[in-house]
Amino acid sequence: IIVTGPLRAVAVVLLVGFTWLLANTLFGGESASSVLHFFSEPHPRKYKCGLSAPCPPKHLAFRLVSGAANVIGPKICLEDKMLVSSVKNNVGRGLNIALVNDVSDLLKFLRPLHEGTLVFVASFDDAATKLNEESRRLFEELGSTAVKDLAFRDSWVFVGAKGIENKSPFEQRMKNSKSSNKYEGWPESLEMDGCIPLRPPLES
Repeated sequence: IIVTGPLRAVAVVLLVGFTWLLANTLFGGESASSVLHFFSEPHPRKYKCGLSAPCPPKHLAFRLVSGAANVIGPKICLEDKMLVSSVKNNVGRGLNIALVNDVSDLLKFLRPLHEGTLVFVASFDDAATKLNEESRRLFEELGSTAVKDLAFRDSWVFVGAKGIENKSPFEQRMKNSKSSNKYEGWPESLEMDGCIPLRPPLES
Protein backbone atom coordinates (compact mmCIF):
# COMPACT_ATOMS: atom_id res chain seq x y z
CA ILE A 1 0.00 0.00 0.00
CA ILE A 2 1.42 3.38 -1.00
CA VAL A 3 0.24 6.34 1.13
CA THR A 4 0.21 9.78 -0.50
CA GLY A 5 -1.06 13.28 0.21
CA PRO A 6 -2.66 14.14 3.61
CA LEU A 7 -2.86 10.49 4.63
CA ARG A 8 0.93 10.23 4.35
CA ALA A 9 1.38 13.21 6.66
CA VAL A 10 -1.00 11.70 9.22
CA ALA A 11 0.86 8.39 9.03
CA VAL A 12 4.18 10.12 9.70
CA VAL A 13 2.73 12.00 12.72
CA LEU A 14 1.29 8.77 14.12
CA LEU A 15 4.61 6.97 13.66
CA VAL A 16 6.53 9.73 15.45
CA GLY A 17 3.99 9.77 18.27
CA PHE A 18 4.13 6.00 18.67
CA THR A 19 7.93 6.08 18.75
CA TRP A 20 7.86 8.77 21.44
CA LEU A 21 5.37 6.79 23.56
CA LEU A 22 7.49 3.66 23.17
CA ALA A 23 10.61 5.56 24.30
CA ASN A 24 8.76 6.92 27.34
CA THR A 25 7.52 3.46 28.22
CA LEU A 26 10.88 1.74 27.86
CA PHE A 27 13.18 4.41 29.26
CA GLY A 28 10.88 6.53 31.42
CA GLY A 29 10.25 10.25 30.94
CA GLU A 30 13.67 11.30 32.26
CA SER A 31 15.55 8.86 30.03
CA ALA A 32 13.55 9.93 27.00
CA SER A 33 14.44 13.55 27.77
CA SER A 34 18.07 12.51 27.98
CA VAL A 35 17.83 10.88 24.56
CA LEU A 36 16.39 14.08 23.09
CA HIS A 37 19.07 16.14 24.86
CA PHE A 38 21.77 13.89 23.38
CA PHE A 39 20.55 14.48 19.84
CA SER A 40 19.95 18.21 20.34
CA GLU A 41 23.21 18.95 22.20
CA PRO A 42 25.71 20.73 19.93
CA HIS A 43 29.08 19.10 19.26
CA PRO A 44 32.07 20.62 21.10
CA ARG A 45 33.53 23.46 19.10
CA LYS A 46 36.98 22.98 17.64
CA TYR A 47 39.36 25.86 17.17
CA LYS A 48 42.43 26.36 14.96
CA CYS A 49 44.29 23.09 14.27
CA GLY A 50 41.61 21.23 16.22
CA LEU A 51 42.48 22.73 19.62
CA SER A 52 39.76 22.44 22.26
CA ALA A 53 40.16 26.09 23.27
CA PRO A 54 41.22 29.21 21.39
CA CYS A 55 44.69 30.63 21.79
CA PRO A 56 45.02 34.03 23.48
CA PRO A 57 45.89 37.10 21.41
CA LYS A 58 49.40 37.19 19.92
CA HIS A 59 49.75 33.41 20.12
CA LEU A 60 50.00 30.85 17.31
CA ALA A 61 47.92 27.67 17.41
CA PHE A 62 49.74 24.48 16.45
CA ARG A 63 49.40 20.71 16.44
CA LEU A 64 52.15 18.16 15.78
CA VAL A 65 51.57 14.44 15.26
CA SER A 66 54.50 12.09 14.69
CA GLY A 67 54.22 9.24 12.23
CA ALA A 68 52.81 5.89 13.33
CA ALA A 69 55.41 3.16 12.66
CA ASN A 70 56.35 3.43 8.96
CA VAL A 71 52.73 3.41 7.78
CA ILE A 72 50.90 6.60 8.78
CA GLY A 73 52.71 9.85 8.06
CA PRO A 74 53.13 12.79 10.46
CA LYS A 75 51.13 16.02 10.51
CA ILE A 76 52.20 19.59 11.18
CA CYS A 77 49.47 22.22 11.50
CA LEU A 78 50.03 25.92 12.20
CA GLU A 79 47.25 28.49 12.52
CA ASP A 80 44.76 26.07 10.95
CA LYS A 81 46.96 25.52 7.90
CA MET A 82 48.19 21.97 7.34
CA LEU A 83 51.86 22.35 6.44
CA VAL A 84 52.81 18.67 6.35
CA SER A 85 50.58 15.62 5.95
CA SER A 86 50.13 12.45 3.94
CA VAL A 87 47.13 14.05 2.23
CA LYS A 88 49.40 16.83 0.94
CA ASN A 89 51.85 14.12 -0.13
CA ASN A 90 54.80 16.00 1.34
CA VAL A 91 55.96 13.67 4.12
CA GLY A 92 59.06 11.52 4.18
CA ARG A 93 60.71 9.07 6.53
CA GLY A 94 63.04 10.66 9.04
CA LEU A 95 62.72 14.31 10.06
CA ASN A 96 59.85 16.29 8.58
CA ILE A 97 60.88 19.94 8.54
CA ALA A 98 59.56 21.31 5.29
CA LEU A 99 60.98 18.62 2.97
CA VAL A 100 64.40 18.08 4.59
CA ASN A 101 65.32 14.43 5.04
CA ASP A 102 69.10 14.02 4.85
CA VAL A 103 71.99 15.30 6.90
CA SER A 104 73.56 17.61 4.32
CA ASP A 105 70.27 19.35 3.45
CA LEU A 106 69.30 19.48 7.12
CA LEU A 107 72.47 21.39 8.01
CA LYS A 108 71.96 23.78 5.09
CA PHE A 109 68.43 24.33 6.39
CA LEU A 110 69.30 24.89 10.06
CA ARG A 111 72.51 26.94 9.88
CA PRO A 112 71.15 30.15 8.27
CA LEU A 113 67.94 30.46 10.32
CA HIS A 114 67.09 34.02 11.29
CA GLU A 115 66.55 35.10 14.89
CA GLY A 116 63.02 34.28 16.05
CA THR A 117 62.34 31.68 13.35
CA LEU A 118 60.05 28.89 14.59
CA VAL A 119 61.04 25.31 13.79
CA PHE A 120 58.47 22.48 13.78
CA VAL A 121 59.64 18.86 13.74
CA ALA A 122 57.69 15.60 13.52
CA SER A 123 59.47 12.27 13.12
CA PHE A 124 58.38 9.44 10.82
CA ASP A 125 59.74 5.88 10.96
CA ASP A 126 63.29 6.77 12.08
CA ALA A 127 64.72 10.24 12.66
CA ALA A 128 67.94 9.42 14.51
CA THR A 129 69.80 8.23 11.41
CA LYS A 130 69.18 11.66 9.85
CA LEU A 131 71.13 13.37 12.63
CA ASN A 132 74.86 13.80 13.10
CA GLU A 133 76.68 15.54 15.95
CA GLU A 134 76.39 19.02 14.43
CA SER A 135 72.68 18.75 13.61
CA ARG A 136 71.93 17.55 17.14
CA ARG A 137 73.83 20.55 18.51
CA LEU A 138 71.87 22.90 16.26
CA PHE A 139 68.59 21.45 17.55
CA GLU A 140 69.83 21.93 21.11
CA GLU A 141 70.44 25.60 20.26
CA LEU A 142 66.81 25.75 19.13
CA GLY A 143 65.73 24.59 22.59
CA SER A 144 65.67 20.79 22.38
CA THR A 145 66.66 18.67 25.36
CA ALA A 146 65.68 15.29 23.88
CA VAL A 147 67.59 15.38 20.60
CA LYS A 148 70.94 14.47 22.15
CA ASP A 149 69.52 11.09 23.24
CA LEU A 150 67.25 10.48 20.24
CA ALA A 151 67.82 6.88 19.16
CA PHE A 152 66.79 4.51 16.38
CA ARG A 153 63.04 4.68 15.66
CA ASP A 154 62.22 6.91 18.64
CA SER A 155 59.11 9.05 18.12
CA TRP A 156 59.79 12.79 18.46
CA VAL A 157 57.81 16.02 18.11
CA PHE A 158 59.38 19.40 18.79
CA VAL A 159 58.83 23.13 18.39
CA GLY A 160 61.85 25.36 18.86
CA ALA A 161 63.04 28.80 17.85
CA LYS A 162 66.26 30.42 16.75
CA GLY A 163 67.64 32.52 19.60
CA ILE A 164 65.50 30.92 22.31
CA GLU A 165 66.85 31.80 25.76
CA ASN A 166 65.52 28.78 27.62
CA LYS A 167 64.70 25.22 26.72
CA SER A 168 61.55 24.73 24.67
CA PRO A 169 58.45 23.60 26.60
CA PHE A 170 57.09 22.08 23.39
CA GLU A 171 58.83 18.73 23.04
CA GLN A 172 57.96 15.05 23.46
CA ARG A 173 59.92 11.88 22.87
CA MET A 174 58.83 8.25 23.02
CA LYS A 175 61.60 5.66 23.25
CA ASN A 176 61.73 2.67 20.93
CA SER A 177 61.48 -0.20 23.41
CA LYS A 178 60.45 -3.80 22.77
CA SER A 179 58.75 -3.96 26.15
CA SER A 180 56.53 -0.92 25.57
CA ASN A 181 56.25 -0.47 21.79
CA LYS A 182 52.68 -0.11 20.52
CA TYR A 183 53.60 -1.28 17.04
CA GLU A 184 56.03 -4.09 16.25
CA GLY A 185 59.40 -2.36 16.14
CA TRP A 186 58.03 1.15 16.73
CA PRO A 187 56.71 3.16 19.70
CA GLU A 188 53.30 4.81 19.56
CA SER A 189 52.65 8.03 17.68
CA LEU A 190 53.02 11.28 19.63
CA GLU A 191 50.57 14.18 19.48
CA MET A 192 51.22 17.65 20.87
CA ASP A 193 49.35 20.91 20.50
CA GLY A 194 49.33 24.30 22.14
CA CYS A 195 49.74 28.04 21.74
CA ILE A 196 53.08 29.65 20.98
CA PRO A 197 53.57 33.24 22.16
CA LEU A 198 54.81 35.63 19.50
CA ARG A 199 58.03 37.43 20.20
CA PRO A 200 57.84 41.23 19.72
CA PRO A 201 59.94 41.18 16.51
CA LEU A 202 57.46 38.71 14.97
CA GLU A 203 54.35 40.71 15.75
CA SER A 204 52.59 42.23 12.78
